Amino acid sequence: MKTYKFKINGNEYNVAINSVEGTDASVTVNGTEYKVELENAPSVPVQAAPAAPVVSAPAQPVPAAPQPAVSGAGKAVTSPLPGVIIAVKVNVGDSVKAGQEVAVLEAMKMENSIEATQDGTVTAIHVAKGDSVLEGASVVTIA
Repeated sequence: MKTYKFKINGNEYNVAINSVEGTDASVTVNGTEYKVELENAPSVPVQAAPAAPVVSAPAQPVPAAPQPAVSGAGKAVTSPLPGVIIAVKVNVGDSVKAGQEVAVLEAMKMENSIEATQDGTVTAIHVAKGDSVLEGASVVTIA
């Protein structure tokens, strides 16, 4: 397994290439496994490298970005599409109503409102202004 560290827009990402077969690859980014398609596939399949010292322990994935606050239970409000967080409108402990704006996401040069999916209290904020997020990434948790 080949590992890399990337810094994109100030966010650190630990990327491990698990395997490559043709144009399909299995990669792990900050502890989350993804199947990706390569545009320029290598001519020789990539094999797992011999065991080498790894900087971080595989049992504890590194978060994609520093988390301003993390707490316990609740239901995650997720990003509807990939983009950049341009504003976080709530704080941990705030009471929110279903449909209330909790963050603003810029995607495809448009601002998109991310809204609470239920009434409750914000128990965790998983992003900060300027963070790049993927579709389905947790933005806040509401209990």
